[in-house]
Amino acid sequence: MSFLATTPTLAADGFHAPSLDDFFPNGFLFEGTAFEINRIMLVRFVAVVALLLVFVLAAKRAKLVPGRFQASVEFVLDFARRQIVYEILGEKEGKKYVPVITTIFCGILFFNLTGVVPFLNIAGTGVVGLPLVFALWVYGMYLGAGVKKFGVGGFLKNNLFPAGTPWPIYILLTPLEFLQVFVIRPATLVIRLLANMISGHLLIALCFAATQYLLFSATPALKAFGLVTFVGGFAAFLLEVFVACLQAYVFAILAAVYINMSIESEH
Repeated sequence: MSFLATTPTLAADGFHAPSLDDFFPNGFLFEGTAFEINRIMLVRFVAVVALLLVFVLAAKRAKLVPGRFQASVEFVLDFARRQIVYEILGEKEGKKYVPVITTIFCGILFFNLTGVVPFLNIAGTGVVGLPLVFALWVYGMYLGAGVKKFGVGGFLKNNLFPAGTPWPIYILLTPLEFLQVFVIRPATLVIRLLANMISGHLLIALCFAATQYLLFSATPALKAFGLVTFVGGFAAFLLEVFVACLQAYVFAILAAVYINMSIESEH
């Protein structure tokens, strides 16, 4: 209660705490139309350009004996291929999914990392639209792979009526499986990625906003606490880099897992 009581005073003194409004900035081009460009969209454009630039340069400058830049790009590609796709799907089934899952992994990684890039400072995946697009992409592959292999009826049978289950149990189990297949799996892909990016941004922004306030606007007695919030902000920055990479990995792993579940004969 005391914190809530002091919040208006801090705001009046120049402290501006971060909020969800950061994720809904005003447009600066085509405002009010379906093609509105705001800060989030600009950040996404920058991430796409950076992603394309990295891989185009790596491809154009490829050498038999790779330098550090080429080796780094090849490490990421090899990691996605072997540690994500082949690890889950196996080499035989995984080969055809390597390009798309690698694209998803690298795309989410770059969009996530914009949250820790100076002057961008917000993740492109911090608004629901982009996580939803990636989730629908994965979900479409999940459904498509299963239907292609088993047909519509076979896919529904495998997922909604697990083999070896006594038929009376289906009365309870089938509705739960239906909810899991058609609601929970795509929803959790969106929510996990979105929530991590939002929380990371708010934590970093709060620490550095508090640092700025305490060092430059607070009373002398409080200035020392600015060093504490600065250290906390730096720790949050490092954590967010780790989380950005981890969430790209988790999303790609789940994409491979869902596809594998879809094409397995039994679950």
